Formats: sequence, structure tokens, C-alpha cells
Amino acid sequence: MAIIVQKYGGSSVADVDKIRNVARRAIKAKEKGNDVVVVVSAMGKTTDGLIALARQVTEHPDVRELDVLLSTGELVSSTLLAMALKSMGHDAVSLSGAQAGITTDAAYTKARIIDIEVKRMKKELKENKIVVVAGFQGITSENDVTTLGRGGSDTTAVALAIALKADICETYTDVDGVYTADPRIVPEARKVKELGYEEMMELASSGAKVLHLRCVELGEMYDMPILVASSFTDAPGSLIHGGMEMETRAKVRGIALDQNVAKVTILGVPDKPGIASTVFEALAKANISVDTIVQNASVERITDLTFTVAKSDLDQAIRVVEPVVKSIGARGCVADSKLGKISIIGIGMQNTPGYAAKMFRALYDAGINIELITTSEIRITCIIHEDKAKDAVKALHRAFELDKG
Repeated sequence: MAIIVQKYGGSSVADVDKIRNVARRAIKAKEKGNDVVVVVSAMGKTTDGLIALARQVTEHPDVRELDVLLSTGELVSSTLLAMALKSMGHDAVSLSGAQAGITTDAAYTKARIIDIEVKRMKKELKENKIVVVAGFQGITSENDVTTLGRGGSDTTAVALAIALKADICETYTDVDGVYTADPRIVPEARKVKELGYEEMMELASSGAKVLHLRCVELGEMYDMPILVASSFTDAPGSLIHGGMEMETRAKVRGIALDQNVAKVTILGVPDKPGIASTVFEALAKANISVDTIVQNASVERITDLTFTVAKSDLDQAIRVVEPVVKSIGARGCVADSKLGKISIIGIGMQNTPGYAAKMFRALYDAGINIELITTSEIRITCIIHEDKAKDAVKALHRAFELDKG
């Protein structure tokens, strides 16, 4: 008997009718002879509402208490789904992250999974139940509730699939797969039938909202296939897996846009050993992830140091950096939150020249100025003004003829 883990996002469980729809899909998989574990996100915009509520109480909520609050959203959707399954004649049980055996570190709001004890889940599956797990959460060794950060239910689902040795992790949302670009921006964007893990990781890290980066990293590490499909149709989705042949891959597979980008520039930095480590160790200690880093050539041993963070982390980053600026003798720091990050991605790019030039020409022809550039072996990223972000997606999609396959 195969084990299948299904994950349903907030839009898929946004109201009671949609929860019943998810129940029917889980039952369909169960009636095919599978053991079924369902991971759910909070209903609709519940998490945003809870964050707003906390900030009505205090501008800077205590992170431990915030995690306890945010974890309740997934508990609501998981219990409602279990009730729906039972009302349809199928035994089911809802489990919190703690009850499902998910242990994390104590990095509140951005916790990482340390271990999963599957004994309870296997017991429930053996009793022929559909197991419904609240995503996005776990518990520390001190029995404190934690959350895994935005998109954490994806990570929960893939981690459970790995721990249970499932055949596949199916993630369902309001889109029916991975597209060459956001179809809301580029109507002619095409669905990609299959991608390698590395390509999907670059797309996820560059702003594609279909899957969370951490779940793809886990999928690659343990070779767990991940299906991305719609919970509202039976249209075939996109399969992320290993073992794809290099020569069959398109050079550019997709265009990703991330508008959750902010830039911090530390001005007048003394050009001497240890400065960069002082800055970035402070940010790391505050659990702030840094993306693009650019340091100008020094003039008279003085330089500027620029880096990008998520726009949602900007205020905290400034609070962390300001005392560091004083301690290293820099002139000051400035920030810009009106930015977007546009990327072209494709594993076939790594052995073929000319893609950077083609990207830069397309942006120039569209009248778009580039502020920062960063690359990997299979990705080229430009930081641009947010007002030009959607124009950039359209221009690059045309330039690389992604609508033609």
C-alpha cells in the first residue's frame, strides 16, 4: 500500500465548501488503496489577520507568543477538515505539529525541523484513518510551539513524506503547476510539465510563489518527487524530480519576480579585514537572510557596502545594522524598499554564453535600469525599480521566446 502526502494551501481551504472539496480529493486518493496524510495551511488570509491582531496589541510582538498565536490558524483548518472527512464516512484524525512528532529548533517564526517521530502517524494510518496534520508548526525540546516561516506548510509536507517514506508529496494550490512566468503578468506563459530540483530551487529563491525553497531543498536531498497541481481542477500539474537529462532541458526555463526586496547600503565603510564579518554576523544572529551583496572598489581605503534583504525584514535589519555602523566607523546607512528582483533561470544556461547579454539588452530596450546584478551557474538576477518589475517580466518572456516552448 502506497503512502501519499497531500498538502493544501490557504486558498484551497479558504472556506467550508473548499474544505469539503479537499476532503473529497483526499477520499479519492484513499479509495485508490493508498494511505493518505493531508497537510493543511491556515484558511485564506488567517495568518495575515493574526499578525495584524498582534500588532494592534504591540508594534513588536514577542516572537514566542507570536508563534503560539500563529499556530492556531492551521489547527482550525486541520480540525475542520477532519470533521468533514468523518461526515463523509471516512475515519480521520487531526494532529497538531507537536502531535505529529515534529521537533524543531527554537528560532521562533523561522524554525527549522530537527526530527520527526512518525510513530503516532503510523499508528493512525494502520487504523485506516486519513491523517490531517496542521502545517507550518512544530515544537521544541522544551515543548514550546514554533512556526516554520512563510510557506512552512510546504516544508512540513515534504518532511513528513520523507519521514514516512511516501511515494510522492502532492502540493495543491490555486494554480495548476509551475509556469514560465506568472500567468497573471504574462497571459501567454506556459505550464512546465517537469523540472529538476535545482531549477525549482532557483525559481523559489528568486520569487516564484508556487513552492517554498526549503521544501525543494529537502526534496532534492532525499529524492522525494513533488507534484504541484490545482486543488480546483484535475488538470495535470508540474512534477519536480531528479534524473532529468541535461541535453533535453531548455536553456531558460522560467522568469521569476520577487517584489519582497529591499536594499541597505552602508556608506563610507573602512576597507579593512573583519568589517564584512562584523556586519553579516550581526544580521545572521538576528535570523535575517541576506541575498545580493555588492561592495564597491575602495577609494582611499573607503568603500560602500550594499546588500538586499526581504522587505519584511528591512526594519529589523536597520535596527541591527545601525549600531554596527557606529562600531566600525562607517558614515551611515540608507535603505530603499521600492525594488523588485527579476531572474531568468535554466540549468542549460551554465554551458552556453550570451544569456546575460541578451537579458541586459531586453531590459535596456524596455527602458529598465539595472541597480544590482547577481548570478549563479543557472540564474541571472537583476535588481530594478518596483514600478518596472512587471514590464521586465514581459520583456524577458518575449526576448527568450518562452511562449513558444
